[in-house]
Amino acid sequence: MASASASEAEVQQQQEQQMAAVLGPDPAQFEALISALMSSSNTERGSAEALFNLSRSRHPEALTLKLVNLLHSSSRLELRSMAAILLRKLLTHTQSAPSVYPLLSPAAQASLKSLLLTSLHQHQDTRSISKKLCDAVSELAATLLPDNAWPELVPFLFQSASAPESPARLQESSLLIFARLSEYVADSLTQHLSTIHALLLNSLTHPTSPDVRIAALSAAVNLVQCLSSPSDRDSMQDLLPSMMRALTDCLNSGQEASAQEALELLVELAGTEPRFLRRQIADVVTAMLQIAEAEQLEEGTRHLAVEFVVTLAEARERAPGMMRKFPQFVGRLFAVLMKMLLDIEDEPAWHSAVEEEEDAGETSNYGVGQECLDRLAIAIGGNAIVPIASELLPVYLSAPEWQKHHAALITLAQIAEGCAKVMLKNLEHVVNMILNGFQHPHPRVRWAAINAIGQLSTDLGPDLQTHYHQKVLPALANSMDDFQNPRVQAHAASAILNFSENCTPEILTPYLDGIVSKLLVLLQNGKQMVQEGALTALASVADSSQEQFQKYYDAVMPYLKAILINATDKSNRMLRAKSMECISLVGMAVGKEKFRDDAKQVMDVLMSLQGSQLETDDPITSYMLQAWARLCKCLGQDFLPYMNVVMPPLLQSAQLKPDVTITSADSDDEIDESDDDSIETITLGDKRIGIRTSVLEEKATACNMLCCYADELKEGFFPWIDQVAPTLVPLLKFYFHEEVRRAAVAAMPELLRSAKLAIEKGQAQGRDESYLKQLSDYIIPALVEALRKEPETEICASMLDSLNECMQISGTLLGEGQVRAIVDEIKNVITASATRKRERSERAKAEDFDADEGELLKEENEQEEEVFDQVGECLGTLIKTFKTSFLPFFDELSVYITPMLGKDKTDEERRIAICIFDDLAEQCREAALKYYDTYLPFLLEASNDENANVRQAAVYGVGVCAEYGGAVFRPLVGEALSRLNNVIRHPEAMSADNVMAYDNAVSALGKICQYHRDAIDGSQVVPAWLSCLPIKGDLIEAKVVHDQLCSMVERSDAEVLGPNNQYLPKIISVFAEVPILYCVVWEGPSNRANDSPNCESAEAHTGDGPTGHLVIPPAPAAASSPVYSILLISVTSSPVSSCPALPAISCLLFLFIAEFWSFSVFLFALLLLVFINSFCVGDSLGPECVYYVFLFISVDFEFCAMILFKIANGHIKVGGWSLLVKVNALSCLSAYSI
Repeated sequence: MASASASEAEVQQQQEQQMAAVLGPDPAQFEALISALMSSSNTERGSAEALFNLSRSRHPEALTLKLVNLLHSSSRLELRSMAAILLRKLLTHTQSAPSVYPLLSPAAQASLKSLLLTSLHQHQDTRSISKKLCDAVSELAATLLPDNAWPELVPFLFQSASAPESPARLQESSLLIFARLSEYVADSLTQHLSTIHALLLNSLTHPTSPDVRIAALSAAVNLVQCLSSPSDRDSMQDLLPSMMRALTDCLNSGQEASAQEALELLVELAGTEPRFLRRQIADVVTAMLQIAEAEQLEEGTRHLAVEFVVTLAEARERAPGMMRKFPQFVGRLFAVLMKMLLDIEDEPAWHSAVEEEEDAGETSNYGVGQECLDRLAIAIGGNAIVPIASELLPVYLSAPEWQKHHAALITLAQIAEGCAKVMLKNLEHVVNMILNGFQHPHPRVRWAAINAIGQLSTDLGPDLQTHYHQKVLPALANSMDDFQNPRVQAHAASAILNFSENCTPEILTPYLDGIVSKLLVLLQNGKQMVQEGALTALASVADSSQEQFQKYYDAVMPYLKAILINATDKSNRMLRAKSMECISLVGMAVGKEKFRDDAKQVMDVLMSLQGSQLETDDPITSYMLQAWARLCKCLGQDFLPYMNVVMPPLLQSAQLKPDVTITSADSDDEIDESDDDSIETITLGDKRIGIRTSVLEEKATACNMLCCYADELKEGFFPWIDQVAPTLVPLLKFYFHEEVRRAAVAAMPELLRSAKLAIEKGQAQGRDESYLKQLSDYIIPALVEALRKEPETEICASMLDSLNECMQISGTLLGEGQVRAIVDEIKNVITASATRKRERSERAKAEDFDADEGELLKEENEQEEEVFDQVGECLGTLIKTFKTSFLPFFDELSVYITPMLGKDKTDEERRIAICIFDDLAEQCREAALKYYDTYLPFLLEASNDENANVRQAAVYGVGVCAEYGGAVFRPLVGEALSRLNNVIRHPEAMSADNVMAYDNAVSALGKICQYHRDAIDGSQVVPAWLSCLPIKGDLIEAKVVHDQLCSMVERSDAEVLGPNNQYLPKIISVFAEVPILYCVVWEGPSNRANDSPNCESAEAHTGDGPTGHLVIPPAPAAASSPVYSILLISVTSSPVSSCPALPAISCLLFLFIAEFWSFSVFLFALLLLVFINSFCVGDSLGPECVYYVFLFISVDFEFCAMILFKIANGHIKVGGWSLLVKVNALSCLSAYSI
């Protein structure tokens, strides 16, 4: 221990000696340290950084003064440059490294400020060093000016920038500091606004220095962006002509580098404050278009001018519709962009079909034209763009040059997304225009035509597929025969992929023989690029055709496996990866039984690959993650044995850290992108951020796959929850990549569901419900916190959806604290959503707002309504889970919900608010009565709302209040009847849009009849209700209503039966119209279990004999005949003791006479009745045998025979219910198959 302490003391002493040397009086020592910080030797630079950081922490004052003196006095430019950078870092405040300025003594602070200003004034260094010095001054000023702690700075800047004798470099530096200070302390500068305005106006027209003009432009742009007051911004309006003149002066004097700086600043202004340009928009855009059209200028200059106009078009939130007001400008820009597409060469490398050369011949002009056409179309919309394109495209397509044909087809592909709605109106003309390009002699034109079809298949699908498959698919198939041009072949295969993704099996099936055979030929004979395209196309075709692909499985799978097994060279990595994708999608399409044998062989290969050392950039890694997940989906629980192989690398990929590099935006250090296309850089403020997107994409894929496994394997996924939950929960706030967050959000309920099912089924490795609570307590608070911080509206809706599922799974395991947090966050969500909607309303008031912009706002508001919808679902779950215990929380929420009922709100908002109250009234019953005064008037008024969904929710709520409202509801019965009558008697009540509201209104009317008979004229209202039956639209309400009718008949309700049973024909016709479900109880050797068929998937077919399925038609007009009455009375009132079978036989005879059944069906039913009756115990069961006859007639003959056999052997219990109770149960079940 003593030895270690001595050694540590020696190290500290050595460090102190080093610091004393570099911070001492000898400037050479300090200069050597700064030089070492710039060394190319990692070792030397590392040692210098350690000593510098140690000096910062122990001797900040001495270090700061050394740096500022070096900056002020050194003769070596590189040292002064580095000193300026280091000084700025010392003065910048961050969480990890606070500014050293507060640590300095007052004397040192004064010296620092003085030397900085002196350095600005005395040393007219290179522009690079001046800018770094300005950054250091600005950083310090940003912290001092708000407290007036550097009072001499602003006067110094004004004097330096405006004095005639000031050198140009000093003027530039002063203006650059003003520009930076606008970002940091704009409010501190507003008191000097008029002085700054005069200064900028003068500097923008500096007679000799373009650098001063550009610095003034920078200051003006920054100031306009940072001024919070519209009136302050307006006071700067008259600067705009001078700002534009600063640009044109640079161009006229041939100083394009300075012109490009000016353009970059103006592009920034167009994106952030487009309204500043509004009054002079015509002059500004005209100037930019002249620059864009000037082919003698550098490409970079022209591209920035194009970027300005496109950015202005995209500035929807701040200047909606502004550019659409100037179609002549849009037309000129469109023409410029199309002309840029002509800048393409016919490079031999393109024809070689080597993947790396896919962009061969494309210039930067071509790339800008392509990208900006897409952006412009999305920003401006089809109503403005399509007429312009319609003028230009025929001109290009009629020209002799192949480049113009190519440009026209590329244009069509690029504008399709933004113009989809308008292009669909003239789709045939567009398709024919493109298909003509398939016949062009130049392969690049044919490629462009195929490209256009592929893009339109995505953007205009499924309309394109539905109406033009007979033209498009044969054309693509023919293009796959172009062996002279393998790149055309490969692109045709890729277009097949695009086309089939939006294609139904019915459309695709007739073409499968030809397509699959051609793709197999390409797999065997094509170049690698062609083979890869063929694999991707095969995968998509299989995915789209599903079981129709089974007939090709035996021909296709051997080729796919051969590639997977044999394509082992590094050059074949992507080919092998795509074979995995294709095999897994084919397996999913044909199903487990067909794929099972090959699946094992494929998974053996994947396991072998997984165990090998793959390179970090190997595409197989990502493709394999997805292939495993598809195999799991195909094989289901049979996949469980492979999970131990799959999960470790999958978790490793999901846990990847984002590869992010941050540098100063104006530093000389560049982020190295040279050897990796997956690095993207963005500039935020004064920082340049480089992100390796390939890492993020692999992470997103892995997270999606984890969600797939949990969803597919359910309780089988339980062993992995303890590793997956801590991986995914933090990713709810992973803001580098939306898809990662989406996957994490989607996985949360799946993890809880897996745990719950495993516990319920005894597969939880000894864990009990306490584990589920622990998991819930981990997931739900994290989801709530992530929701609070989520910036994307669409993901907010997904989070609410997942939160709702999590609450449903957790149920009462949720603690009061969690409910409190959820309720508070729901308040925040409602408030934030309302704020966003208000902001959109303000945009709608803009002077340039138009119909196109209105459509875009409508789409944004629909996304907002999804958020409200999920809020309603969450509150409904909380109410259903906690019932009256939730009421204190509802009291808090009521002030947020009640405003949603206002007439100024959207239909969806009102519907959601009504549904929330419906849930409350239904679940809390008597405890909810206190809310009736507030909500019932809204319900009654909304019962006649123009929107059918609002009406449905409202009339459903009226029914709930009628059922549970008792005396509180009774005074409103009259108004309720009137409102319901309006819904029921509406001429279009039974239309597809209105039938749900109609059914709920009928149900509500029935509840009034049942619970408030004393408050109505039953002899009028009950028959009116009966006349509306049966209902068939809302399946849930159908069960309720038909059950209610059965109950009334069982009670012999006089007003339902009517005088002299006159309504019995109608009642029986209702029973007969309701199709019959079967639900039988099996008696096994040990346990009894309900084995109920899936009613929703059952199909009914009309048959003439006992082997057919029966669909009972609506009651015929004969329902009022005396024969009906006699037969029905005999069914319901004949004494069982006198003839037990009479009611049953009468009922069967009734169905025959009423023409519900054919004679053959009647005879078969009569025989069944006799047969079943012989197995029933006791005479009293005769009447109920009709129920079983109905049952057997409703299914096929083999099923009848099987059931009869079961009855004969005592495996089915029959008996114990009266006929009407049987019909009652039948009615409750039957609604599922209406």
